[in-house]
Amino acid sequence: MFAAYAARIDRDQPLNGLELGERPEPEARPGWSTVTVKAASLNHHDLWSLRGVGLGEESLPMILGCDAAGIDEHGNEVVVFPVVGLSGHGVGPDEPRSILTEKYQGTFAEKVSVPTWNLLPKPKELSFEEAACLPTAWLTAYRMLFTNAGVRPGDSVLVQGAGGGVATAAIVLAKAAGLRVFATSRDAAKRKRAEDLGADAAFEPGARLPQRVDAVIETVGAATWSHSVKSLRPGGTLVISGATSGPNPKAAELNRIFFLELKVVGSTMGTKDELADLLSFCALTGVRPVVDTVLPLDRAREGFAKMADGDLFGKVVLTV
Repeated sequence: MFAAYAARIDRDQPLNGLELGERPEPEARPGWSTVTVKAASLNHHDLWSLRGVGLGEESLPMILGCDAAGIDEHGNEVVVFPVVGLSGHGVGPDEPRSILTEKYQGTFAEKVSVPTWNLLPKPKELSFEEAACLPTAWLTAYRMLFTNAGVRPGDSVLVQGAGGGVATAAIVLAKAAGLRVFATSRDAAKRKRAEDLGADAAFEPGARLPQRVDAVIETVGAATWSHSVKSLRPGGTLVISGATSGPNPKAAELNRIFFLELKVVGSTMGTKDELADLLSFCALTGVRPVVDTVLPLDRAREGFAKMADGDLFGKVVLTV
């Protein structure tokens, strides 16, 4: 079957390790289902995999891709929950959790095999392309906002780095839930897009906000950390799920964190139940993922290049 896969690890030039070509089809195994992939979406996780983060040389070649929507063996339209080992289903109770492409072959292929427990019904209101955007970036944003930040309608939130998949999702979800939303971006066009999506205002990184916020959604890391901490009201919550600009900020702002009793919460992905809630939320409210580009799988390299260059707003989707 045709697939996009990591053939080599290159920490400096990750796209050098990306290959497109034939790979073996998944083998049947008890408790697992094979899904015919209709659409899959890119995440920064895929670029990190090509750099060898979470993926060792011994696991190569590895088909990339965490997210997918498709059709199972029984003809059901399904969405793939990409965390394996969280429940023990299909792998045994002692296996630690992993995301597809870390241990098991991923979704950038004509077929992918996952534990049957990992499949959720695709709402009829969502296209395959839309549904394929939800299981990683949008699920991450959903958990950051509603589980770990604990925001409620009427609260305010700052989303750092508008344009990335998680940040874009957070803007749309926060606005749909009745929050006041501020966003930042270095790019004026992306600031305008953030406002078009529902942000009340968008600013350059580091700009003073009209008010201190109840929560900050942080995926940028070192470059925006100080601004994130300084933007919180006393008792506010900073939720972090990534550090694309690096993990070591120049100033940790520890004095401000303890004096204002701020909360710093780490967040990774989400649960299957949260993904089910997110799918229902989108189906019921009309909220849809922001898609930057849709490409056929054989043009996956173009999608990877857009992500590596930061030349996108929303998700890159590959269709099969």
